[in-house]
Amino acid sequence: MADTDTVLSIRPPTRDTMPSLLAAARLIDAITARIGRSASWVVLAVVLISAGNALVRKAFDLSSNAFLEIQWYLFSAMFLLAAAYTLQKNEHIRIDLISSRLSRRAQAVVDIVCTLLFLTPTCVLLVAFGWPMFVDAWVSGEMSPDAGGLIRWPVLLLIPVGFALLLAQGVSELIKRVAFLTGHGPDPLGSDQPEAAAPEQLVEERA
Repeated sequence: MADTDTVLSIRPPTRDTMPSLLAAARLIDAITARIGRSASWVVLAVVLISAGNALVRKAFDLSSNAFLEIQWYLFSAMFLLAAAYTLQKNEHIRIDLISSRLSRRAQAVVDIVCTLLFLTPTCVLLVAFGWPMFVDAWVSGEMSPDAGGLIRWPVLLLIPVGFALLLAQGVSELIKRVAFLTGHGPDPLGSDQPEAAAPEQLVEERA
């Protein structure tokens, strides 16, 4: 029976290809980090607008659909623009009942498979469907149906942009995991996750 390293082996990229791919991954990571950190300021804007809207409503009995809708827009911006940064930091919710027991190489393979089968198709579909929605709203000047509401295209633009950023970061994560499996890069999950014990070691510990 082939050992684990043989089963999980991946053909190494050519000597000229991998450095270029890793450079592209670093560029994607830098862009993602810049946008993700900038998106964190949206939280402050949401808090200030929410607090101001509440104070005006309580103190002067005034309210505006524009203030309510801008809060929804900013909530959308927080999640969609920071999703790629969250992926880069490996902070998305994971169900680790199985994968946490695997070796680092096995975890990298699982990440590659899931990125190719789930993350990539989902992002491609949402970008493909979201862009025409934005274009239609832009061309028509679509407005909120509520009185005093806002124009719609800015929030609709967040959908293709957010998932395009997430797709790009997914490509970066793929490159880094392939580099790790082929010996061209460090473990992308970091050194804080211990390597799973080999079956023989578990047997010895239980004996």
